[in-house]
Amino acid sequence: MKYQNIREEELKNKVVQDYFWLYDCSKIIGNIDFCVCMHQSQKEIFEQESLLWAEAKKGASDIYKSLVQLILTIGKARIFDKFLPPTLLSAFDGEKMAFIPYNDIHDIFYMNDFNWNVTPSNHDTKEFKLIHNKVKTIIDSKALLFNFLNDDSDLKKFIKTNLIAGKHGLTKTKIDKNNFMVIYNKWLQAVKPTIAVNWDLAKKIGIIDGDFYLADLLSHENHTLKEKLFVLLKRDHYELDRKLDEVGMFSSKRTDFLDKQMAHTQFWNKYDRPPKEDYWDYIVERRDLLVPQDVRERKGSYFTPQIWVELSQKYLTDVLGEDWQDEYYVWDCAAGTGNLLTGLTNKYNIWASTLDKQDVEVMHDRIKNGANLLDDHVFQFDFLNDDFNKLPQPLQDIINNPKKRKKLVIYINPPYAEIAGNKIGVNLTKIHDKYHNQLSDANRELYAQFLIRIYNEIPNCLICEFSKIKTLSGSHFKEFRNNFKAKLVKIFLIPAWTFDNVIGRFPIGFKIWDTSKKVNFENINTEVFDEYGNKIEDKTLYSYDNVSYFSNWVTSIKSSQKEYIGWLEGVTRNDFQSQRGIVLLNNKEQIAVPRGIYISRINLIPSCVCITVRIVIKHLWLNDRDQFLHPNKKWEKDKEFQNDCLAHTLFHSQNRISSKYGINHWIPFTEKEVNAREKFDSDFMTNFIKGKPKPPSKLPKIMNMLFEDQAPYYTSDPLEFSKAAAAVFDAGRELWKYYHQQPKSNVNASLYDIREHFQGRNDAGKMNNKSSDETYMNLINNLREKLKLLALKIEPKVYEYEFLKQ
Repeated sequence: MKYQNIREEELKNKVVQDYFWLYDCSKIIGNIDFCVCMHQSQKEIFEQESLLWAEAKKGASDIYKSLVQLILTIGKARIFDKFLPPTLLSAFDGEKMAFIPYNDIHDIFYMNDFNWNVTPSNHDTKEFKLIHNKVKTIIDSKALLFNFLNDDSDLKKFIKTNLIAGKHGLTKTKIDKNNFMVIYNKWLQAVKPTIAVNWDLAKKIGIIDGDFYLADLLSHENHTLKEKLFVLLKRDHYELDRKLDEVGMFSSKRTDFLDKQMAHTQFWNKYDRPPKEDYWDYIVERRDLLVPQDVRERKGSYFTPQIWVELSQKYLTDVLGEDWQDEYYVWDCAAGTGNLLTGLTNKYNIWASTLDKQDVEVMHDRIKNGANLLDDHVFQFDFLNDDFNKLPQPLQDIINNPKKRKKLVIYINPPYAEIAGNKIGVNLTKIHDKYHNQLSDANRELYAQFLIRIYNEIPNCLICEFSKIKTLSGSHFKEFRNNFKAKLVKIFLIPAWTFDNVIGRFPIGFKIWDTSKKVNFENINTEVFDEYGNKIEDKTLYSYDNVSYFSNWVTSIKSSQKEYIGWLEGVTRNDFQSQRGIVLLNNKEQIAVPRGIYISRINLIPSCVCITVRIVIKHLWLNDRDQFLHPNKKWEKDKEFQNDCLAHTLFHSQNRISSKYGINHWIPFTEKEVNAREKFDSDFMTNFIKGKPKPPSKLPKIMNMLFEDQAPYYTSDPLEFSKAAAAVFDAGRELWKYYHQQPKSNVNASLYDIREHFQGRNDAGKMNNKSSDETYMNLINNLREKLKLLALKIEPKVYEYEFLKQ
């Protein structure tokens, strides 16, 4: 409740302040609680026009009884004879506000043989009950109800639109292709719970709430206008699953409302139905947006943006020739509502199948409205479970004819669901069981199951598909690649977020495979497009099947020494996705499930190289699937590169060393350099940089393997830093000096501690991005700029030493 534990007068004041500040709410008319008028100058001689009369109740109340009380108040004093009545009557309490057009109830005031002298606030009189019964139908059908918390912006918009001097009648929100999804989300909260359907059971048999919403949306006076929809609104109930029975008669299922359609009526009173007819086909075609996320992922109900539909068909023309649509057959076996086929011209060569019966209905409706498909070529088919003998006979004839099969294009945007989180079981299909050995770990992904069935059961066809690029470079897809031997003819990459409801920033590839050419995929050059369809660069993709991964190198630099100075977390994974999880900590106990290596004197430099090469290049959508590899040996001779990596590690924000969790061995300056008021607990890092202490007589075997000469720690020579690295040290030194000037400075503070001191944390415990200390902000920003320049210097070495493929 928005307005709790306040008196009625305070409630009215707050409602004025929050919703009616543009109006004059000071006028008192009889015993009406609340009156809203337009402001009027003292010179105006005409009666001040009322826009709203309302009844107010503190706390939570029966809003309908409040409206009846208001009507009795008006009728008892015959206020409408003395003042011009308003456009709207209203009642509100601490939780909600309801409106009803005055014109819809004004006839009540002229009832014969009615005692208007009863007390309006007495809800037990026969007159109150009589009025309540008479107006209940009107209130139920005409009232507009808003919750102050949930409908705040809608209420403000309603008031602004309808409380206008001289205006009669209500202005309802118009529905178009830009707001129908916003309205759907509101419908889910207000109307869906009142429909007599067990939604969990309904979802299992393919019935979704979005079909009921479409029935509501595309209706006039509560009758659905498009007969081809799976669900139809028939005044006070829904009909669905209509079909011909064995005697040629239509049968259907029916469901009603749990609340006599009250919530449904109140909700749709706010909106102007149906939308303009120009929008109908678009809204029906975008039924995919109304499919729940878990169902969409399982069924592949992802709408392919038109920009990528057009680009993919251009690529098909480039590969197959200008006349390809007359020379080839096309089957989209994960068609959804069929939008991927938009733009194709030869409907006699096109087939479309989908798991969802409702989507078949939508496609048939689109055909009726001009979609270039044939009714008999659109059918329901579960590609991962059904046998091909269920296919239309003409399509079976193509699949069973080797010559025609070579001219079959499987053109799909298959589902991307995989086993993860709460999606356990989504991949358990007949194809999962049948091709388990060929798929191995790739069996987790539904689109991989689509591809392996097509490859094995429709041999030598062309597969033209949108999917993640794991099939090309994912380490878990190695077995898949060993069994899916086809020539990748052409490919382009696009951002995943351009597809509705695809979460994450990674590339989606459109790939054209020729399965008649049995070759292993190794690499390919691809064009890359931004979200607007502009080509931005070329990129080479690799399979990584015959390489040693970065994690293997990490294993080789582990230290067995017990006197460690830190824990390097997150470096055992090999792709950019894990970049944010790569941090430098005091110890592994700070992580619930640690995956990293200890850092000691022995492996400090390779550990700094390790963390730097993993974070120095920014994680972007395009490199999301790039794999880090075991480097060549050239980096072992490059002392400047090693020292650059040390500097980068010391001053990067993913260095989370903190004196709260133990001794801080990572202070890169002496006490004198930063004017510390006390001696540091550890001078390890400055000694290391100075080349102290002397090396022991015997080196551990691992260091002899890594370097031909001694490790930097064991040299008596001070480390030499490049200009870029020295500039980082200089910027960091000024920051440390400023921190140690603070009255409550921690003498052993790390970079992370310093940032926390100045930036603080929010209520959720997360460190703030900025500080109110201007000097600090200048110093930290200068450090960050110098660190960026150092990163630019290091980046080419990452490719030169083959941590990444160019």
